[in-house]
Amino acid sequence: MQYRGGCHCGQVAFEVEGTIEGAVTCNCSICQRKGMMMWFVPRASFRLITPEENSRVYTFNKHRIKHRFCPQCGIQVYAESTDKQGNPIAAVNVRCIEGIDLAAIPVKEFDGRSM
Repeated sequence: MQYRGGCHCGQVAFEVEGTIEGAVTCNCSICQRKGMMMWFVPRASFRLITPEENSRVYTFNKHRIKHRFCPQCGIQVYAESTDKQGNPIAAVNVRCIEGIDLAAIPVKEFDGRSM
């Protein structure tokens, strides 16, 4: 499946290919406040439609995850990092994907606070 999405104002937009089999929420200090629902995909499956310069990056703690957000409307659209094997991944905020039923997506809770 191919999905499209973006921030509220449209300054950061993307396409992503894959099957949404579930999403992850996290209780770490940032994810809990933002209420992100993350769908992890290989970075090659995620494509920005807008220039990368349209987003800003926030990192914290170990600085391994680049949290990308729109400086205009403030929405965090996705994050970038690597998986345990070192492969590039994107954590897509499924709340930013157009036309999906969020209630139909199984959600797994991750205890990031204890990490």
